[in-house]
Amino acid sequence: MIFDRDGNTTIVLQEKASLATFIKNLKQAYPKLKNDHLILNLFSFGNLKTSDLLEFMELSNTHRGSGKSFVLVSSAVAPDDIPEEISMAPTLQEARDIIEMEEIERDLDL
Repeated sequence: MIFDRDGNTTIVLQEKASLATFIKNLKQAYPKLKNDHLILNLFSFGNLKTSDLLEFMELSNTHRGSGKSFVLVSSAVAPDDIPEEISMAPTLQEARDIIEMEEIERDLDL
């Protein structure tokens, strides 16, 4: 698992592992990451399905409930197939933009 920290945002990615292993490693590392906005780079998982995204739902809800952003990055799943509760972007830059917008919304109490 690779962590790339930029300010209060951490990008997490995993090369050469299954999605199940990635999620397991993420949950183990979460106590160290819980105070940062998280971007999960899923580009190494080219065959993602909507059902795979549901595996992130609990962690996403927990993280977002604590006032931090949680964004998945992949272009493998069609936007219409993404559950509304999950923030997803097709590129890392768009994920950063989502976090910036969510920070503004939190600052304005929207």
